[in-house]
Amino acid sequence: MTTLPTAPPASPAAPERRLDRGLLLGGSIVAFVLIAALAAPAVAALTGHGPNDQFANETLDAAGLPITGGDGFLLGADGSGRDVLVRVLYGARISLAIGIPATTLAMLIGVTVGLVGGYLGGRVDAILSELTNIALAFPFLVTALSVVTLNRGTAGSTLIDPMLVVIGIITLFSWTYFARLVRGLVIELKSRPFVLAAIGAGASPARVLWREILPNIAPAVIVYWAVQLPINIIAEATLSYLGVGIRPPTPSWGTMIANAQDTALYQVQPWMLIGPAVALFITVLGFNVLSTSLRSVLDPAPAGGRR
Repeated sequence: MTTLPTAPPASPAAPERRLDRGLLLGGSIVAFVLIAALAAPAVAALTGHGPNDQFANETLDAAGLPITGGDGFLLGADGSGRDVLVRVLYGARISLAIGIPATTLAMLIGVTVGLVGGYLGGRVDAILSELTNIALAFPFLVTALSVVTLNRGTAGSTLIDPMLVVIGIITLFSWTYFARLVRGLVIELKSRPFVLAAIGAGASPARVLWREILPNIAPAVIVYWAVQLPINIIAEATLSYLGVGIRPPTPSWGTMIANAQDTALYQVQPWMLIGPAVALFITVLGFNVLSTSLRSVLDPAPAGGRR
């Protein structure tokens, strides 16, 4: 009797890959902030309100107090008759234009220092580690005040663009964290078999770092970049709030919050304070959610969990 061949058992269906909800939420918030920043000139042109244009006759009442809304000013105006919404949007441009370059520059410096020190070890690592410790020893606010003071010229002018100065200050206090992270990862990886095999095959240190080690630490570096960015955005707002960052009348969330508190006009025009504060909160929240989700996507834990 002939036995008919039976069909092979069906392989289990591959698990459906679902888009991480946190990644979707964080990405959507970050995309919203980016679009709002890019749309600032269009909104200013549509409303006819530049970020520094003053409309005292339309926005200030008989007592000189600003309105809270209406007359084409969705979020009202500040004490000088400037559109709060337009200035909040332009503040997003300032925060991103400082936070992204500063964080990226800090990442490049820190990754370079961490790679070289962690891989070469010995005296080179000791020197670079000591340099990192010295940089960490500088107090943030005192250093910022000193640099801003040195940047002052005659008649209240500045020698270097304040935006470049703020980027430099934030970079100075950010690269050390990248350096420590990368150094630890490199020390762990350089004893792995695939790295030792590349060294045994005659690969140069530069090739080993570029082809073997860097691709393996890139996910962790990218995640930490997303973690550090909102911290640097807060740092910029803090410097501007204290008067050592972006100078008025350039719209910055920190200067807007400081102006609202100094004049106490937020009591009659709350959007002067709520607008930039909420914008700062949403931006930081978006990048924090995005960075947390990126970690689970780029560096997932195995099914059994990590020890």
